[in-house]
Amino acid sequence: MKDWKKILVSPDTTIREALQIIDSSAMQIALVVDDKERLLGTVTDGDIRRGILKGISLEDLVQRIMNAHPTVAKSYERRDIVLAVMKLKRLNHIPVIEDDGRVIKVETLQDLISVDEKENWVVLMAGGLGSRLRPLTDECPKPLLRVGGKPVLETILENFMEYGFRKFFVSVNYRAEMIKEYFGDGSRWGAEIQYIHENKPLGTAGALSLLPQKPAKPILVMNGDLLTKVNFQQLLDFHLEHQAQATMCVREYTYQIPYGVVKMDKHVLTAIEEKPTERFLVNAGIYVLEPTALDYIPADEYFDMPNLFKTIIKQNGETTVFPIREYWLDIGQMSDFERANGEFCEVFT
Repeated sequence: MKDWKKILVSPDTTIREALQIIDSSAMQIALVVDDKERLLGTVTDGDIRRGILKGISLEDLVQRIMNAHPTVAKSYERRDIVLAVMKLKRLNHIPVIEDDGRVIKVETLQDLISVDEKENWVVLMAGGLGSRLRPLTDECPKPLLRVGGKPVLETILENFMEYGFRKFFVSVNYRAEMIKEYFGDGSRWGAEIQYIHENKPLGTAGALSLLPQKPAKPILVMNGDLLTKVNFQQLLDFHLEHQAQATMCVREYTYQIPYGVVKMDKHVLTAIEEKPTERFLVNAGIYVLEPTALDYIPADEYFDMPNLFKTIIKQNGETTVFPIREYWLDIGQMSDFERANGEFCEVFT
């Protein structure tokens, strides 16, 4: 929903003022929030009418009639789950909030059912050897390994299409013909697929120099061996909102040190912390790039995404990070492959 902030009201708003906002927005809802835009309740035309029947004046405060326990969705919840809840409860709109209660958007039933087709390109990196997954990859490229009954790359494709992306470039090298034979031109999925052929490994960014032309809009780039439920619409919105030249998705990685860590002041022992856990944000292999970012990629040379981001930073370009809280799994080795098959039905069906 565009301009959803226009339906935010404070608890001190009168019912009459809220009614005017509801009518003017054509949303039939107002969101009551505190000074930090944390959701306190919702007000609909039906709430107002029920209040009037109880003798509540339109000059009373909106908090007297608001629904203090509305149905909400969390920012990281899957689109299909949110849609199912709305259909079950016959809702036309649902506030989307962060864990702290802050409203970040309002989903509407119409928007969830009809996804606008996007002009942004998606580039999927599918040329790797998959050496750590041998012998599975001796005869099959890693993106075609079946998880949940279908190739990993097919799940990735379908996830992007759920958010309206239709134009794909797939970078291929190892056993390229098998990937091309399976996906073809993409018409089976209602997509348009073209292929970028790496005659030699070019890294996670180098293959972008082989695109047939410079895109007109930001492109999304993703490794072809990832399973994730990232909300690609929110990722693209985040990138555009921050006016970044490049956005990198990151995820939290924790590591427990198996020893007691000592702290000291010169030669004096001041504390011992037993087996502390360190937390880091690490590269998740999903990116959004402005067309101008491609200018930094050398032609036909090995060039990784971290190098591209370092180059942009060195040139004082704007780079941002988008933290992933949704499901994410890099199928890098056999244990990951086994885990993916064990979790697929729960996460993707």
